Amino acid sequence: MRLFFAAFAAFIVAACAGPQVRGTGDLGLVIERASGQVTLVDTSVRQPYARVAGLGDLSHASAVYSRDGRYAFVFGRDGGLTKVDLLEGRIVKRVIQAGNAIGGSISQDGRIVVAQNYTPGGIKAFDAETLELLAEVPAEYAPGKFSKVVGLADAPGNQFAYALFDGGEIWVSDFSDPRRPVTRRFPAGSQPYDGLVTPDGRYFLAGLFGEDGVALLDLWQPDKGARKILENYGRGQEKLPVFKMPHLRGWSVAQGKAYLPAIGRHEVLVVDTASWKEVGRIPVRGQPVFVIARPDGRQVWVNFAFPDNGKLDVIDTLAGRVVKAFEPGKGILHMEFAPRGEHVWLSARDDNRVLIYDTATFGKLGEIAADSPSGIFFTSRAHRIGF
Repeated sequence: MRLFFAAFAAFIVAACAGPQVRGTGDLGLVIERASGQVTLVDTSVRQPYARVAGLGDLSHASAVYSRDGRYAFVFGRDGGLTKVDLLEGRIVKRVIQAGNAIGGSISQDGRIVVAQNYTPGGIKAFDAETLELLAEVPAEYAPGKFSKVVGLADAPGNQFAYALFDGGEIWVSDFSDPRRPVTRRFPAGSQPYDGLVTPDGRYFLAGLFGEDGVALLDLWQPDKGARKILENYGRGQEKLPVFKMPHLRGWSVAQGKAYLPAIGRHEVLVVDTASWKEVGRIPVRGQPVFVIARPDGRQVWVNFAFPDNGKLDVIDTLAGRVVKAFEPGKGILHMEFAPRGEHVWLSARDDNRVLIYDTATFGKLGEIAADSPSGIFFTSRAHRIGF
């Protein structure tokens, strides 16, 4: 019996010395575009805890999360789709699903991961557990003509909305039956370049690069079709050269207003979300790329295209103006707020650093070394529509 209890005690000690049990709600990852790896980070202690290599071309990469926040699905520019285990710090599976891709999304129920592709044009749906290919929707907008897909976003009902850059359309694919999706098409305008779904899942907006305006589709009433809003913005005025396409995905909603980057202008558009009419413009110090709201909506942080990509402007939404303008680093490509907004993480690509700032005092809290960091994605995105 003494031998039995000694062995049992040794088993208990060994079990207690195993992997640390932890949640995933304060984790995230940083894309390291130059090295094809991701750095896994803990937002509570503001430190990295693992690096995962072998993810291919991450020059225009993004990530979404499983419902429990344990797994990240990373979409690479080379068409790679990689499932990463955040707790074990390893690749679970990787597939090359296209020749040229720029992002993806995950379904409302968390069972389907969808990639959007330039080559071949279209979307592909995969089982989130196994990465088995379930279905493909080619973006054939005319006989023999295929479009690059942009702006893919999840919507309620296991639907996905996306825009066809070459086809000038918005498509909505319903994956209620994952192997037999049903797709509806809506004319949108000239060269939709990016898209987003509002936080309530009702509206899909596609920015138009080939003409003034934004296409808007009411997903609750799709039979009404897409309509154009902000169609007079910039009309008849000389536009500046566009050095980097703005992104709508990080858009901001606060106090019933949306804050959107203006193409080719040093301005942020303010739009009433009830009427979808422009109600203001806020001057900023460059061409906006990301316009991202702090989770409480009080602040909107703006970064810029070259040659102003070392600058950041912070808009106070109550005052309706920039209240902080600073230059935290070189090549500020992306921003991500902690889940409750007390600090913000900035990727300074050309400094090979991720910088962390207090959003109340604007004081620097720390930094993390990273190889040409770009996108920063926290697991809090797992529970947000359109992220």
